[in-house]
Amino acid sequence: MSFALYSALVLSIAGCKPFSASAQTKVLLSTAIEEKMYRPNFHFTPKKGWMNDPNGMFYANGYYHLFYQYYPDKSVWGPMHWGHATSRDLIKWDEQPIAIYPDKDKYIFSGSAVVDVNNTSGLQIGNNAPIIAIYTLHDMTKEREGKIDVERQDIAYSNDNGFTWQKFEEGNPVVKNPGIRDFRDPKVTWDETHKQWIMVLAAQDRAQFYKSANLKNWEFLSEFGKDIGAHGGVWECPDFFPIKVEGTKETKWILIQNLNPGGPNGGSGVQYFVGDFDGKTFKLDPDFAKRVDKEKAVWADYGKDNYAGVTWNNVPSADGRRLFIGWMSNWEYAQQVPTNSWRSSTTIARELKLVKKGNYYNLISNPVRELDYYITETNRTKTLKGKENYTLVENEKVDLTQAIVSLEFKNLKQENYTFELSNSDGESLKFGLNNKENYLFVDRSKAGKNDFSDKFAATTSKAFLDGNQKEAVFKIILDKTSIEIFYNNGEKVMTEIFFLEKPFTALSVSSKEKMEINNVLIQKLDVLKKS
Repeated sequence: MSFALYSALVLSIAGCKPFSASAQTKVLLSTAIEEKMYRPNFHFTPKKGWMNDPNGMFYANGYYHLFYQYYPDKSVWGPMHWGHATSRDLIKWDEQPIAIYPDKDKYIFSGSAVVDVNNTSGLQIGNNAPIIAIYTLHDMTKEREGKIDVERQDIAYSNDNGFTWQKFEEGNPVVKNPGIRDFRDPKVTWDETHKQWIMVLAAQDRAQFYKSANLKNWEFLSEFGKDIGAHGGVWECPDFFPIKVEGTKETKWILIQNLNPGGPNGGSGVQYFVGDFDGKTFKLDPDFAKRVDKEKAVWADYGKDNYAGVTWNNVPSADGRRLFIGWMSNWEYAQQVPTNSWRSSTTIARELKLVKKGNYYNLISNPVRELDYYITETNRTKTLKGKENYTLVENEKVDLTQAIVSLEFKNLKQENYTFELSNSDGESLKFGLNNKENYLFVDRSKAGKNDFSDKFAATTSKAFLDGNQKEAVFKIILDKTSIEIFYNNGEKVMTEIFFLEKPFTALSVSSKEKMEINNVLIQKLDVLKKS
């Protein structure tokens, strides 16, 4: 149904029932406007209600499963459920019925899920390997009473590849609270080297590690992180996994440790650590420790809007990728953004790789290759050279509400290189490279509505670089209300959301020096219509 037809319909309803229907009509119109202006074209959002952290992601029987913190009754945080969506390709998502419901005053907080292929839990019924979900049960009654032990770790299980779930009534909690107020967000993975299940938990200002043979009985191993890395707020939503260093036979362990507040540009953020794991203790790589000391923290994304990012379990070895997704918002303003029927979306799914550059390990990320399937048109320019300004897109020639823009700068000077997305209403989003002071930036101060929060656009987000850049590669993913910038093949990433009155129709790039730009690709996406 078109927006014009929808408007005519609700106005006719109001005409028939001017008093009883007028308030409902306003709500319907507001919802329709939100859908038209703010609902992303290809990033996952729930149809209604509130969403935050991704949870419990795994692959099984041809489907990628995405669970998430969910409150279906309102568009603000409330009694937490596990919402559920599935995808064949990590791009096009189908929302499923709610997976796990809270009990009275006992909320289902974040966690993870594993495919128990060897039935170590003994919970298999039928032919499918059981799926075990490990989550934090948060007791709101205890919280109101001012008690400390409000959080514990429980499990639920599924015998139909994750579509229906049963709570493990015989033995919960599987990890009792040891007297820590913030004790949550278990991420479990199979440690093939040491033949054990490993759980990492966020324990206020550090990570704690546990092991198990059966996913039900857990033994404390060690902890990591006190006074290491960023500590501006509570540690949350960890992830822990081995990964090969690109181009080598070396394997390192990655600890992803989300943090709120204390992110690189305020509020929420995703930091990570690189080290080694002997089956009991995680030790920071010595060179990476020097980097942490130098930079204070190393971030997977330097934008304002990537939080609670974690990875999928059980991706087939034939695929071999480490796949990641985050919540595309920030606790500084997530509950105030100008959508009322639903709130929040996820980032694009990304592939993580570990590369070594000099003495430093760097966890890079790029959009999953499946996104390329939805490219319907490509405009290519080999070289732009000799001018200070270039218009890359104008007059709605490309739909900038679903597009990929890629290009390479050559022979950079110590100058600013500024992209600008704009529309006829004067709204604009500026981003690019400050090659004088060595940082990437995103400025959304004029990118539509921002009066809902004094923190949303108060500052320009920055990602600092190591010295002047001679060359620079940008890949930019644009959706209706978001930008994801992948710099130098994912060495630095910035993700930010915005809320426009009208879509962007133009994209330009400028500098005070003449520029040389190669391999310009403007690619149109059509995730909604392409089958």
